[in-house]
Amino acid sequence: MNKRILIYRLGSLGDTLAALPALKLVARAFPDAERWMLTNFSVSAKAAPMAAVLADMGLVHGYIEYPIGMRSPRALWALRTRLRASGADTLVYLTASRGRWRTWRDALFFRACGIRRLVGVPYRNDQREVRRLTDGLHEYEGARLARCVSALGDARIDDPASYDLALTADEIGQADRALSALHGRRLINVSIGTKADARDWEDARWRPLLDRLASRYPDAGLVLDGARSEFGRCEALAVSWAGRYVNLCGTLSVRASAAALMRSDVFIGHNSGPMHLAAAVGTRCVAIFASNYRPGEWFPHGQGHHVLYTRIACEGCRLDVCVEKNKACIRSISVAAVEQAVAEVVDAAQDPVKVQQHAQCQERS
Repeated sequence: MNKRILIYRLGSLGDTLAALPALKLVARAFPDAERWMLTNFSVSAKAAPMAAVLADMGLVHGYIEYPIGMRSPRALWALRTRLRASGADTLVYLTASRGRWRTWRDALFFRACGIRRLVGVPYRNDQREVRRLTDGLHEYEGARLARCVSALGDARIDDPASYDLALTADEIGQADRALSALHGRRLINVSIGTKADARDWEDARWRPLLDRLASRYPDAGLVLDGARSEFGRCEALAVSWAGRYVNLCGTLSVRASAAALMRSDVFIGHNSGPMHLAAAVGTRCVAIFASNYRPGEWFPHGQGHHVLYTRIACEGCRLDVCVEKNKACIRSISVAAVEQAVAEVVDAAQDPVKVQQHAQCQERS
């Protein structure tokens, strides 16, 4: 393993999972290379770094930190020195759209680091932006990334195996022990967290939703998932649940949380990392979306999900805080609409894809 390549991808949990098919393509295209990831190590207290998601999957052999908001010439020079010393001769560009000027600037910087071959740099507008589809939705971000690196081959964006996290028996065991108090019950997994206020459906809606679901499914167990900082908020909301619940916020690793999600009958939450994690393990999602991203761009990938999204004139604004419209898009989604979507998922037959993934994980355990 003499050749070394560099993969440039910024973000956290959701960003990692959207890029997973492309990352597996890179591993297939460069099977004998040492693959290093240039990435931020943390974007917020609520965001899981990529290393925690990819773990020992064999896709990445090491990580180099890309300092977010890097502005000083000294920091830029230090990174250039580090990349030149890495010996990488190929870079696979898998980061989000950064605009035309920043994209060209990135390419020039990596050239200056001695990297001769650049793969996937989105020089054209069509590569930087998700495409509008015929049904009014937009292309999934993971599909855009796959298009950018199509010179390496087919990323198999619609193959469930492309999202397989290869969970270990130990990770599955951790989840099963954490869920032991709810053994034998139907599991409703809820994550109320989000990094952006504009995407928060707010407790005034979460509380009556949990109350209604507790009445509708009195024998179900509630699983609360999220970051450690959300533990107290979830405990306060759990009073609306009449039955048994477990609060897993901050208690499990990202990958053990994926195993807990795999055991769940439904996931309910915002456009967030846990939502993408649930979709990756084949659990059907009821996703409550703000309209700050275009419809489809960050919807949970796969079949059988229910996405609640309000079409609005300002959709795609990408705001983290909405003042002018006072979050009109996500606040227009009613408790009744979410309850109905959950009922359709919970009462439906189990997804064959999820059954297959369950069986695969059971074999590992």
